[in-house]
Amino acid sequence: MTDTTARPATVGSIRAALDRAYPPRLAEPWDRVGLICGDPAAEVGRVAFALDCTLEVARRAVEIGADMLVVHHPFLLRGVNSVAADTPKGEVLHRLITNGVALFAAHTNADAARPGVNDRLAELVGITPGRPIEPAEPAVADHWGVHVPTDPPGALEKVSEALFAAGAGEIGNYSHCSFTLEGTGQFRPEEGADPAEGEVGETSRGREHRLEFVAPARLRGRLVAALRAAHPFEEPAFDIAPMPPEALEVDLSQAEGIGRVGELPEPMRFADFVQQVADRLPETAWGVRAAGDPELLVKTVAVSSGAGDGFLDKVRALGVDAYITSDLRHHPVDEHLRAGGPAVIDTAHWASEFPWTSQAADVVAAEGVDTEIIDIRTDPWALSAHPRRQN
Repeated sequence: MTDTTARPATVGSIRAALDRAYPPRLAEPWDRVGLICGDPAAEVGRVAFALDCTLEVARRAVEIGADMLVVHHPFLLRGVNSVAADTPKGEVLHRLITNGVALFAAHTNADAARPGVNDRLAELVGITPGRPIEPAEPAVADHWGVHVPTDPPGALEKVSEALFAAGAGEIGNYSHCSFTLEGTGQFRPEEGADPAEGEVGETSRGREHRLEFVAPARLRGRLVAALRAAHPFEEPAFDIAPMPPEALEVDLSQAEGIGRVGELPEPMRFADFVQQVADRLPETAWGVRAAGDPELLVKTVAVSSGAGDGFLDKVRALGVDAYITSDLRHHPVDEHLRAGGPAVIDTAHWASEFPWTSQAADVVAAEGVDTEIIDIRTDPWALSAHPRRQN
């Protein structure tokens, strides 16, 4: 007899659902995403959502009876030496743990996912989210050249199969794709070498094949290991050249990655678009600020949630009319505009990312648990002032 009784949701099952929506593989190498505290086997009936896990947010999560708190910004991104209850981070963690509240973060993986933080931001400001500003690694490929001796017989086949098994040579619906050239290789083993052929101190020449293929950039480490294990030489010769996504006709409109580029339904004056952004994003004390010609007609827009001045050069190369991001600094923006870059809109970091919480809540609600968004404004900037004008 089949057991049809629904199993209760657990911290582990909620984690799995969030990992499916926001794959950890998309996180930047420096990021720290996933379960921060909590027992994966613990049952979950209610999940709360916020952008940051401040003490005030933690208190609210406990007050509403949440069993799990999902946030965007990792709580332990940088190393700490203590989480004692009388330290700032320790006080928050102890409050969560002693009240049975698990803590989970989805950060740059949620930024890059489809749909993710940037899709929500794009939709909110009025554009249809298209290609990323910076595609994730699966959309970035390398062109490889590997040199394999013709002797011993079968070396080329052995190396090729090892590389194909590790993920090389796949283009669209085709696998084992490669190209081979034949030529003459040369090397001289120096002291300390243990050559498979030739003698230390003597120059050797021999017939070699050059095996060429493409592979996802994310597989570089795996492919190098497979190459070294299968190659007959102690030090195989190979080269790797990054390829632009367009070279493999990758559909960037659906690609994962940071930022989004899209178009407004109709062109708008830049001044009007700035106001539209301010009207649609969650309100903060200092609102939004902008740099550019107020009369400029805006049609194509790039967005990058959170701190995005590192993408100024990339958006300039994409030919957009305006760029929306947060935490912009004086000199990068000044130089960007002098170089002919698009108009820029600087929003509060919190405002550009908080709308994602409703998207994450929908992901978790599908697991059959109650969800609640904690709408505490964790933007640290609480005041904005302008000079009083004298009559």
